[in-house]
Amino acid sequence: MDGSGYPQGAQGTAIPIIARIFAIADVFDALTSRRPYKEPMTLEASIAILEQGRDRHFDGKLLDVFLAIAPELYGRYGGREDEAIKREVEAEARRHFRSGLDTLAY
Repeated sequence: MDGSGYPQGAQGTAIPIIARIFAIADVFDALTSRRPYKEPMTLEASIAILEQGRDRHFDGKLLDVFLAIAPELYGRYGGREDEAIKREVEAEARRHFRSGLDTLAY
């Protein structure tokens, strides 16, 4: 958000909304997922790290929207690796983005 990590120093809403959404989702996934080099962090620790990046790395308004749904989604999907999760997550994404990203308002 502050332009420090984006090409040509783009800042704030000059950064495409999909990139701002993806930044939050990608970091949350990296923090809460098991990797060959680390164990998953707790939901609380992951949220604390996201909060540290509020308005610098992450869009604060989008972070508020994400944090409102993150505990429920984490409880439902966190740590799962079964095949059914793909269909469930796709349906969940449709529920939140039913009008398409080009009409997304927050």
